Amino acid sequence: MAEKNEEMKQEETLDQTFGRLEELVGRMEAEDISLEESFALYHKGMDLLKSCNDKIDKIEKKMLILDEEGETHEFEQ
Repeated sequence: MAEKNEEMKQEETLDQTFGRLEELVGRMEAEDISLEESFALYHKGMDLLKSCNDKIDKIEKKMLILDEEGETHEFEQ
């Protein structure tokens, strides 16, 4: 079951992850949220942020840079 959850996370796009993060923030902003629920949502949000960072890192590594001669090189930080 844990493997299926991991596969689902990997299949989710960056836009979808940002959407889930926005929904989570909206729920945290609700006036009737309990302290326990806000802590749980906070931790889920931190996991989503980590997922976003991982996806952005993968995208950056795939980017190519054109040099003056028009040749491509892998993006380096």
